[in-house]
Amino acid sequence: MMRATSLPEEVDMSDLPARITRMGSRQTYYTFRLLANRDRVQDAFRSYAYFRWLDDLLDCDASPKQEKVELLQRQQTLLEACYEGQQPGFVSPEEQMLVDMIRNDGLKNSGLQIYLRNMMAVMAFDLDRCGRIITEAELTKYTHLLSTAVTELLFYFIGHEDSPARIENRYLAVNGAHVIHMLRDMYEDIFAGYINVPGVYISEQHIVLDDLHNLSFRKWVYGRVKLAREYFTAGRRYITQVKSFRCRLAGFAYLARFEWMMGAIERDGYCLRSEYPERKSFKAGMWMLWRTFASILNIPWMSLEPGPQVALTDPCEEG
Repeated sequence: MMRATSLPEEVDMSDLPARITRMGSRQTYYTFRLLANRDRVQDAFRSYAYFRWLDDLLDCDASPKQEKVELLQRQQTLLEACYEGQQPGFVSPEEQMLVDMIRNDGLKNSGLQIYLRNMMAVMAFDLDRCGRIITEAELTKYTHLLSTAVTELLFYFIGHEDSPARIENRYLAVNGAHVIHMLRDMYEDIFAGYINVPGVYISEQHIVLDDLHNLSFRKWVYGRVKLAREYFTAGRRYITQVKSFRCRLAGFAYLARFEWMMGAIERDGYCLRSEYPERKSFKAGMWMLWRTFASILNIPWMSLEPGPQVALTDPCEEG
């Protein structure tokens, strides 16, 4: 993971947001570079880069907790001050990205504002939960906060002139993506101090987090994949109705990335791994590309609905 440090003022900061975005996520970088509205590309880079910087500084293994609490409080205060039209005073080059985004946001209750506020809430939750067990309600709220942020970000920067209505199933595609994302990163998150399994389930099913291949844990993974499938099905229908071609393309590309990951988890018999290097392979890339353009074409006789869910077997078959 890229470590975030405040850069010296004499360094050229003009392309800092793009550089951080490219280092953190090439897919995000090229999505913004190629698909975002031309007048919002730089703010799109800032939106990712700012929270990449902040998230890295708030990691469990970063500085003492009190320092992180003070840093987050400063960011929250800065956010509110900027939206109230106050002068921010001295800010770091990374904080300037937040200031610039808000200055360029002239819309009331915009998608960008929703994104910023929800992501601040995500940062606060991650800081609070580091090293402790969470509840199912907290896990559900966490997914909703993040999926709302990502969805509103997409519609704000890509084809915002044709932004769809905020109806019930607006966030379901990203809900499913976040469920799969947490499964993909389960080993890494546990090592970093983040436990994304509800405490009640850990207690009732006698889950041992040092052994994620035991049947009880795999039953939980099976249930999460089932939930993600339902989200993806409903979310796909919503994306199909989006008017902006560029926005549909970005949405289906994002969806394909996590649909592939979901399939990999199923093929492994719900045995999570610490790494999935094949997700960056040529074969996986071609599958995602085909899936994206097949979704865009929306050919009536071509069904993109997932087949029956792979059964849970015992013992675990290593992938």
